[in-house]
Amino acid sequence: MKISRVFTAILSVVVVSTAGIILGSGGASAAPQPTVVLVHGAFADATSWDGVAADLRSRGYEVVTPDNPLRGPSYDSAVIEKTVADIDGPVVLVGHSYGGAVITNVHDPKVQSMVYIAAFAPVEGEPVQITIDPIRFPGSQLLPPALGLKIVDDAHAIGGKNVDGYVTDEYFHSVFAQDVSDETAATMLAHQKSAALWANLELGGLPSWANTPTWYLVAGNDRVIPATAQRFMANRMGATTSELPTSHASLVSQPGAVADVIVAAAHS
Repeated sequence: MKISRVFTAILSVVVVSTAGIILGSGGASAAPQPTVVLVHGAFADATSWDGVAADLRSRGYEVVTPDNPLRGPSYDSAVIEKTVADIDGPVVLVGHSYGGAVITNVHDPKVQSMVYIAAFAPVEGEPVQITIDPIRFPGSQLLPPALGLKIVDDAHAIGGKNVDGYVTDEYFHSVFAQDVSDETAATMLAHQKSAALWANLELGGLPSWANTPTWYLVAGNDRVIPATAQRFMANRMGATTSELPTSHASLVSQPGAVADVIVAAAHS
């Protein structure tokens, strides 16, 4: 009988202690790590994020790199919204270049923070073309002959045709990505996607950054969106801002540093 009572007492202690551990660990469990959605800009495709995505995945993040149609902020943001809607848990939404105008028009409560990499961040009613106004923000070299135009098939345009812009072959390296190797620039050029001219002229909608924590990484030697324009937009939206002395393609030339900014936003 005495042995039975002792066994019962020990068993009670073990059960209570185990329950305490389980309840305690549940109460102290960390919030789920966000999924990072990387949205590419004009004159690029999702492969432009390869280095950043690999870095983030090595740190344990789930990463999604959707295709950005480059047809205009309202159309493109609807595509990205569908991507975000299919993700369970919190999201860090990242845009490069024109991709910034796209994520600015994405509205989903799962987006916990937003990151702009040398990106447009328009206010409501503002086309992105205004933010590279050569009077206020001189220095962009994305002008003819570096900027080419062509007629493309576009099922979403009136008459099934559209006018797209692209960076011409002979200027792509020097204007878009002057700080990468010749080999890397050639690969980027092979993956270039043209963008509808309308994408630069369409008026922006209500900006999601107005009520979402934001980070901005300025490309100090940018020859597409002048650094002065980037600093203006970052300051206007109250973003946590840092700067690298890179080309417009900082996500390719400095993927680790870009990933660091995204991780900082993920930990906010």
